[in-house]
Amino acid sequence: MRNFWVSLLAIVIVSASLAAQKPNKPTSAEIYHDLQKLNFLGTALYIAAHPDDENTRLISYLSNHDKARTAYLSITRGDGGQNLIGPELRELLGVLRTQELLAARRIDGGEQRFTRANDFGYSKNPKETLRIWDKEKVLGDVVWAIRTLKPDVIVNRFDHRTPGSTHGHHTSSAMLSLEAFDLSNNPQAFSDQLQLTSTWQPRRVFFNTSWWFYGSQENFEKADKSNMLKLDVGVYYPELGLSNNEIASSASSQHLCQGFGRVTTRGSQDEYVELLKGDLPTNNNLFDGINTSWSRIAGGEAIGTILHKVEDNFDFRNPSKHVPELVRAYQLLQNVEDEHWKKIKSEELKSLILACSGLYLEANSQAASTTPGSSVALQIETVNRSDRPIHLKEIILMPTGKILPVNQQLTHNKKESFQLDFEVRAATPYSNPYWLNQPGTLGMYPVAEQIMIGIPETPSAFSTQFILDFDGVEIPFKKPVVYRYSKPEKGELYEPFVVLPQATSRFDEKVLVFSEAVPKDVSVTIKAGKDSISGMVALALPAGWHASPNHILFSIDKKGQEQAVTFKVTPPHKESEGHISSIVTIGDKVFDKELVQIDYDHVPKQSILLASQAKVVRMDIQKTGEHIAYIMGAGDKVPESLEQIGYTVHNLVPEDIQEGALDKYDAVVVGIRAYNVLDALKFKQPLLFDYVKNGGNMIVQYNTANRWRKQFEAIAPYSLTLSRNRVTDENAPVEIIAKNHSLVNFPNKIQTDDFDGWVQERGLYYPNKWDERFTPVLSMNDEDETPSQGALLAAPYGQGYYIYTGLSFFRELPAGVSGAYKLFANMLSIGKNEVKTDSNVKG
Repeated sequence: MRNFWVSLLAIVIVSASLAAQKPNKPTSAEIYHDLQKLNFLGTALYIAAHPDDENTRLISYLSNHDKARTAYLSITRGDGGQNLIGPELRELLGVLRTQELLAARRIDGGEQRFTRANDFGYSKNPKETLRIWDKEKVLGDVVWAIRTLKPDVIVNRFDHRTPGSTHGHHTSSAMLSLEAFDLSNNPQAFSDQLQLTSTWQPRRVFFNTSWWFYGSQENFEKADKSNMLKLDVGVYYPELGLSNNEIASSASSQHLCQGFGRVTTRGSQDEYVELLKGDLPTNNNLFDGINTSWSRIAGGEAIGTILHKVEDNFDFRNPSKHVPELVRAYQLLQNVEDEHWKKIKSEELKSLILACSGLYLEANSQAASTTPGSSVALQIETVNRSDRPIHLKEIILMPTGKILPVNQQLTHNKKESFQLDFEVRAATPYSNPYWLNQPGTLGMYPVAEQIMIGIPETPSAFSTQFILDFDGVEIPFKKPVVYRYSKPEKGELYEPFVVLPQATSRFDEKVLVFSEAVPKDVSVTIKAGKDSISGMVALALPAGWHASPNHILFSIDKKGQEQAVTFKVTPPHKESEGHISSIVTIGDKVFDKELVQIDYDHVPKQSILLASQAKVVRMDIQKTGEHIAYIMGAGDKVPESLEQIGYTVHNLVPEDIQEGALDKYDAVVVGIRAYNVLDALKFKQPLLFDYVKNGGNMIVQYNTANRWRKQFEAIAPYSLTLSRNRVTDENAPVEIIAKNHSLVNFPNKIQTDDFDGWVQERGLYYPNKWDERFTPVLSMNDEDETPSQGALLAAPYGQGYYIYTGLSFFRELPAGVSGAYKLFANMLSIGKNEVKTDSNVKG
């Protein structure tokens, strides 16, 4: 029985790696490179906290130089970060960053794993991190990764000995790694895992150190390196025509939502790893003293003899001549008892057999999606581009088990096409990132099935298994069902084939703010997942809220079409907040999901099903002014939020900022990280300051100090120095220190309870030095830290006002935090009144 679960685990892991990418079509040189990797039986596991933490130079080196199976275990999916290329945040950002990691691994040759930990944002120490993450569960996930991957060596990106000196997630990843290193071979630890896998003891664990961890190059040069290995990761791979650093740079550049696009680099570059546990190699080889040959497994030497002969005599002009030898090696491999290496090397061998024989296998749907209970027609294509005799026996559709008998010889370079029709079972689950199927907590995603924990993505909904006969040896080849099509401006494209509901719905506005107890129109858009649907949609509302009418009928003819309906929602007279949901009913079936699709050129299209809901807030909020200019930076939803409270927001680009062009606006708001990403702003600073001097209000939201562009030294009309100071606890106490300042009095009275209900953090990258003409308005700090007064600074300049804020309005406004709305309205209204102020405070 245990072997069944081990086999199922291998199937799930392999299936999850079958992304809808264009088929891999390796050259002879790339086939040879993969053949070299086939003949290396060793595994390395790299561990860090987030997407982009991984050292792609070392991952590529271990994968392409040492030829090791190399995996990156990212403790989180990066859900708590920011997004430089689009609006996705939180769980949607985690989906995007997961795909960017997979894109990076396709380049550097690594594999990808995760734990269930949720990236809840910046954490200053591992004590907080491990409390919010649920240490025992995440530790179990790291042990699970070690037991299933069975690495010989582990490399930590961060130092477990330096808590508090860097991101708490970083240090925690290293601490968990060290603890898991000692537990993974203990049958008493997380014993329930052993129904599906076995204990494992890695040989060594290292810390991937560098001068950065020592503070300077000079300090590192003086450091004792007797316990370190030095690796030149700038090696060149003639068979690939690339250096290791070129591969690593390209892999790292897949993290586009974090602004990691970069030029490639070449030449020697040293990497250091410090031994933490295990025996120190006698040379600069992490696998020194470890048997990584085929003799590692019983019955493996005969396989190795065949495969090394193929490697030694590889025919780059005609790789197909080696197919019989590869098939013989595959046949022998099926007799070994080591299930772990048998599964890994069987998949590698099958990939080589396909590549050497020029076999093309594809199952293509006529549409990108289907629905439970629908019929699907698959177009199947096979081409044998070698002169080797290959017989296609049958095609099996998984998981239905439906068999298409073929029994046909695949002759040289002749395309064979087949059609396979099937019914999607009514009980077929929807395609969705598996960790988002149930609501999670601040620190953890719920995943009930142990075999799913850690795999990068949900396995393909349907796949086809081609049973091929090579001179009497049957070999199954698995391919995901995909959707292949073309666009005139992009050419051939591939998408995952997914199962979606008959209908999804969404609110046009995710936060609805009611400043008065009067009705407001609320729009819901229904999208058809199949042809000819009709039904009704209704709203579920919090107590005290009402909608008219009770329900609305709809009818949509074609799949993919949408229909918008409008309800009139009436809030209560008193302040209130909650969530409203849209409920679509078709016959006796109820649909309550919103479909969100993430579609960028560098990753496969993603379909995510979330609860179809919006936050409603009834609050008494006042404002002055009407027209706001917004200069978008890295991307946020602040403009839409400001429109919710009655402002007309005009989105500007730097080129729109001309002399006198800003005079018509009541305020100019600069979006998050604008000075980090918009080079053209450097030419517009004088015009922005002139606008303020002539009576305008300018609000600048946070920018990152570590990616500061030098040309923006004059970010403010007075001296202002940004730092990395931040308050990460969203519940940290806030003190109003300029109690008479208009920012906390007009037109809304701000009190400390207006900072209740904030999400993820208070703010980030606060200034730590400023001109005396700035007035600090708020004071706050994380536990055991000195209070910071740089969260909100205001200064008069000429006849107007300049405000710099590191408060995370880009998170709070889309989350419907009422206090954040009131404070932002006050910032936009500054100078529009006359109030009594402190003697040293103007405003």
